[in-house]
Amino acid sequence: MQCRLARIGLSISRIELAQRADVAERTIADFESGKRKPIRGTLDKLERVLAAAGAEFLDGDDDAEAGVLFRKRK
Repeated sequence: MQCRLARIGLSISRIELAQRADVAERTIADFESGKRKPIRGTLDKLERVLAAAGAEFLDGDDDAEAGVLFRKRK
């Protein structure tokens, strides 16, 4: 859920995220739809790209507490 929120909040398409993170677009689509969870290395790549674009991920004890903040771009 956080990946999709961050991607949409940053106006980054799935194709663009896939290219920047060097992962398959299908991997992102399946992850965002809940069909599967990527391996840790893939999650790290996605998080690095989204964080570099301005997303800050908030972890919580459950989905209700998890979220995404966006830093202002310079």
